[in-house]
Amino acid sequence: MEIADFEALLTDEGQALLAELGDYAESAVLALASKLRERHPASLAAAALTQARLRGRAVAKFGDAARTMYFTPEGLEQATRRSVAELRARRYAAAGVRKVADLCCGIGGDALAFAAAGLEVLAVDRDPVTCAVAEANVWAAGFGDRVEVRWADVTKVALTGAARHGCDAVFLDPARRTERGRVFDPAGYSPPWSFALSLTESVPAAGFKVAPGLPHDQIPAAAEAEWVSDHGDVKEAGIYFGPLAGTARRATVLPGPHTLTTCGRPDPDAKAVRRYLYEPDGAVIRARLLGELAEDLGATTIDPTIAYLSGDRLVSTPFAAAYEITDVVPFNVKRLRALIAGRGIGTLTVKKRGADIDPAALRRQLRPSGPHSAVLIVTRVLGAHTALLAQPARMSD
Repeated sequence: MEIADFEALLTDEGQALLAELGDYAESAVLALASKLRERHPASLAAAALTQARLRGRAVAKFGDAARTMYFTPEGLEQATRRSVAELRARRYAAAGVRKVADLCCGIGGDALAFAAAGLEVLAVDRDPVTCAVAEANVWAAGFGDRVEVRWADVTKVALTGAARHGCDAVFLDPARRTERGRVFDPAGYSPPWSFALSLTESVPAAGFKVAPGLPHDQIPAAAEAEWVSDHGDVKEAGIYFGPLAGTARRATVLPGPHTLTTCGRPDPDAKAVRRYLYEPDGAVIRARLLGELAEDLGATTIDPTIAYLSGDRLVSTPFAAAYEITDVVPFNVKRLRALIAGRGIGTLTVKKRGADIDPAALRRQLRPSGPHSAVLIVTRVLGAHTALLAQPARMSD
């Protein structure tokens, strides 16, 4: 998108067109393309159609607020989910931060959350269109007096700019994608991990957004690492320094938030499957907090290499899904088919961990049929390839 095309959306004609498209579903918007081009310049019609589609997709990240926000395709993909950005903003506010430099601000998702939490924000990005989109979002949300959007190279603004503009904290969300795909090595981030760490020398209250798979050995000893999941999906990891840091490792589960922190517990011993099986949330696994969760649940692992926990009693927890085990059998397709047929199971959910199977293909092989439902978990138990038939566990009233 060219900046002139985006700015056309902010004119009276562009705003009227966006308001008109907001009343249509995405599938209907596509059908309107030719008619819109008859009434509006082709570039404006194209920009409005793209914006309408992006707004529809952005609802998953931003809720109803997305319907009045502005996006670029890349900006939407990389933007922080609203619930996660609000969690981070509360961390900064609780640490007493007054003004934060939001570096690589993108379309402004984090900047909006910071502003809503009462902070002043200097939002910086090197792409002029992205900056224009971020500024439009800032004003649309009513934070124009609280957020300054600056088009600049963050590596040239951050070290001197944070002090010059009165910032007492910094947040950096480096690009983790290239034309060849995702970047997993922090040295390949843009700007690189080395630049991020250098920020802590001038702004002690620093936070960085990183990929959830960041190797633990690259996390500085003085920092807190937090893995965040939303509705069961791990969304990001954050690394925090100075007054923003608390414990060494933290897993936070949304909605909630519910937080599990490290107590230095080792991974539990591996024992046979008991009555209940717990599937820990991905944030707990990434944060290496199985030992802490196992202690809370009175559980053990079922294999030294598998992140499942098992216990004799059902304990309610936001940090794991729980299943009541009905059958534990060696993995054998023929035997499983007979078991499932005998139970009249027609609705079968197949899960795996540590097993080289295709769940969809296995389900077809088992040919479930009948009025009942079950969960089939294929995994390893004390080194043996094992199938567990289960039901979702429910706490009694």
